[in-house]
Amino acid sequence: MAEENIIYPWGDSRRFNSYSAYFRRLFGSRVQKVVIDAGFTCPNRDGSLSTGGCTFCNNDAFSPSYSHKGYTVARQIEEGILFHRNRYAKAQKYLAYFQSYSNTYKPLDQLREIYDQAFTHPDIVGIVVGTRPDCVDEAKLDYFASLAAQGHYVIIEYGIESVYDETLRRVNRGHDFATAVRAVEMTHRRGLHCGAHFILGLPGESDEMLVTQADAINALPLDTVKFHQLQLFRDTGMARDYALHPEDYRFWSLPDYIDLFIDLLERLRPGLVIERFAGEAPPRYHLNPSPWGLVRNERLLQLLEKRLEERNTWQGRYCAAEGGGA
Repeated sequence: MAEENIIYPWGDSRRFNSYSAYFRRLFGSRVQKVVIDAGFTCPNRDGSLSTGGCTFCNNDAFSPSYSHKGYTVARQIEEGILFHRNRYAKAQKYLAYFQSYSNTYKPLDQLREIYDQAFTHPDIVGIVVGTRPDCVDEAKLDYFASLAAQGHYVIIEYGIESVYDETLRRVNRGHDFATAVRAVEMTHRRGLHCGAHFILGLPGESDEMLVTQADAINALPLDTVKFHQLQLFRDTGMARDYALHPEDYRFWSLPDYIDLFIDLLERLRPGLVIERFAGEAPPRYHLNPSPWGLVRNERLLQLLEKRLEERNTWQGRYCAAEGGGA
């Protein structure tokens, strides 16, 4: 039986290394992301690799109402901060989150013009750059490292989605896992913060595969990680694949998904900051009604913490790295 009020390796009594506590440690207050659409596209859409995109992708499902790619970065930041000040009164500092598509997929001189705008607002303390592992190179990462050297928080967040090459091929990802490993290692060598995104439930992956991938994730020099359950969106290649091969897909009830995620969490090294463990999108984008209904992130976190207490377990419990045992 774990002791009550135990302090875990990440420095608090929460049973996982939470994103909110991570930023409180860094900045001393709540930090809120402001989503920016800077008009990027993707090599998996513009014909460089493919024109169809990843089969699961519907970017609109995750874009907030205040994010307009027709507006300048500065205007989007202003409107995003106003939106969040009304919603989250405790937020004092903000990160400009370049989320839509592949946000390093332009020549370096254009990247400079875009990202330099973010730091003209006094409340922006850093940037989050969402991109693909095959859309970075040494020169681009050197530029981001130069921003970090000026005292800005800079994190490159890679969509990796799966550690299994067979899965990546099936969802038309356009790169293999080795490409992701190289990108993460290049980023880490420059002292940049590095994050990754994974989807749980892609076709063909068993529960055992989802849990045992922890070893591959632990081996990456990542700072943060986010997970989403598979969500099946309208007008995507995956919706068409599902119509042909529904037997390859499964969608958990919320309690079953939380238990599956905890099985994975127990094997993730304690130093990994867990940004998300599930996602939400407006019902109008779903091909089928979500079996969970519309559950907001705050409620999801409450349910996760309750279940961790019921199971008397914690992040890294069965991970040898970084002293993960009890």
